[in-house]
Amino acid sequence: MKTAATWSAGLLFLGVSVVVGCRVAGIDGITPVPQFLAFLPWLLVPAGLGLLFALFSRWWFGVVWAVALFGLLAWFIEPYGKTGEPSGPALVSFRVLTSNVEFGHATDDLVAAVRREKPDVVFVQECEYTCDARLREALGTGYPHRAAQVAGGSAGSVVLSRFPLDPADGDGIDGTMAMPGAVADVRGHAVRLQLAHPMPPLPGRTDLWRRELGELRDFAAEDAENTEGGGTPLVLAGDFNASQDHAAFRRILDTGLRDAARLAGHDRTPSWPARTTPTFGAQIDHVLLSPDFSARTARFLDLSGTDHRALLVDVTLHQRR
Repeated sequence: MKTAATWSAGLLFLGVSVVVGCRVAGIDGITPVPQFLAFLPWLLVPAGLGLLFALFSRWWFGVVWAVALFGLLAWFIEPYGKTGEPSGPALVSFRVLTSNVEFGHATDDLVAAVRREKPDVVFVQECEYTCDARLREALGTGYPHRAAQVAGGSAGSVVLSRFPLDPADGDGIDGTMAMPGAVADVRGHAVRLQLAHPMPPLPGRTDLWRRELGELRDFAAEDAENTEGGGTPLVLAGDFNASQDHAAFRRILDTGLRDAARLAGHDRTPSWPARTTPTFGAQIDHVLLSPDFSARTARFLDLSGTDHRALLVDVTLHQRR
């Protein structure tokens, strides 16, 4: 019995150690490591179970191993990224909503949420032809400006805006799924709006997921360089299919962008899969802001028909010092 407990503990610790080791090394590894990294805090469960087995079998090396894993997990569960507040005076405030409507199935619930919450800018992922037609019919008057790349299945995306939109400079972001962008005139202030929707880390296709997150990182880095030279403030929002525990996503944050949910105190609130949140899940839907912005509030909204929760944030653009 004790031998079986020792083997069980060792196997649990080994599995957790592989994932934690990749987190320590700052890499996402290969399947199934990226998938497990999305749920990093929940690795406390197998580590705790292994500790019970180790105590039962009096495997003291295993107890020390468990304590080391607990320490590393506690360290990495802490929020990642910068949180500095802008020093300049507030210029303008507005509300942003991002939602993955899962092949358009949650479009009606999204329309109801938009009418209720009255965001100024709406980022919609997985908006296929029926979804696009429904949004035009229901919200076209209130949101007369749009940047859209409509396609079938999960590939289409739409940005709706109360503010006038101009085409963004540059080539935009190429991806398997559409990632449209534009420049909004927010009451006299230019703000770059960019939707994010890279491929998920599907088994056997993690290279594509990593490459498209890299495209987002390169875009954010270029924008950061332009911003330092007086360029346009940025709101980068959508379904990133990645959490702060993925190295590819942390590299996006390392460009200087701030995660609005973290700024508002919701850094670990899960957004996917919606059917098990907030009890169990990962935060893969984000609104990222250039340092010109602060975020006052962030709320995750439940919509029927989609496996993602929508994210609603109130942001304020500040004057640069």
